[in-house]
Amino acid sequence: MTRRRSQHFGRKYLNGAGLFERMLILLVILVVIGVTIGLVLPRVSPRFAEMTGRYRATGTAAQTLASLTVDDHPSSRGYDREKFGYRQTDADGNGCDVRDDVLGRDLDDVRYTKRGGCKVQSGVLEDPYTGDEIRFRRGKDTSAAVQIDHVVALQNAWQSGASAWSAKKRYEFGNDMYNLIAVDGAANQEKSSASAAYWLPENSGYRCAYVARQIGVKDKYGLTVTTQEKRAMLAVLHSCPGQAVPEE
Repeated sequence: MTRRRSQHFGRKYLNGAGLFERMLILLVILVVIGVTIGLVLPRVSPRFAEMTGRYRATGTAAQTLASLTVDDHPSSRGYDREKFGYRQTDADGNGCDVRDDVLGRDLDDVRYTKRGGCKVQSGVLEDPYTGDEIRFRRGKDTSAAVQIDHVVALQNAWQSGASAWSAKKRYEFGNDMYNLIAVDGAANQEKSSASAAYWLPENSGYRCAYVARQIGVKDKYGLTVTTQEKRAMLAVLHSCPGQAVPEE
């Protein structure tokens, strides 16, 4: 009798423990589902993202973005990179085009091809797009390691309003150092003409500054944004309250 009671008690204990374990597993599953929904749903559902505040941001970058015109029917018809005259001007009259001017501004430990010159021979770039350090050296097989990126790409500018500009204004835009930064060559090629809706720097620590500069450029030149582009920018700015538009 004692043995049967002991066996009965053991089975009862095990059944109770099994129920507790099943409830615990179910609770863990529900928590995982809840977290997944909270992380994924705002990314796939703009309406849900708005409800949860994902598109709320503060600072002059967000305020400036709100003032930009939204155009969801951009067209790249007639676009030609050459129409922006990149590297075909010398605004400061120093004898160098804007590539060397940007390299001289953005690189550290800069050395020039000659004393008192403006052509950059070498330097070190702390690449904002990847976070990597790149040792630049001028040369046929080495110069492309560091490229100059139009933060607001030329094609993006064209379909955002530049198609209606005069040649003079397009040349100004194409060589405006406010819209140009030295970056890793491969990252620049990867970005191509993408807006913030389709590409952001691998270096997440630079994304707020990157988006804020795009907004500053678009505001300076009266360019438009698409709804998708605007939402992507707001989603970035949401993570950096008070983000300001960079000064020239």
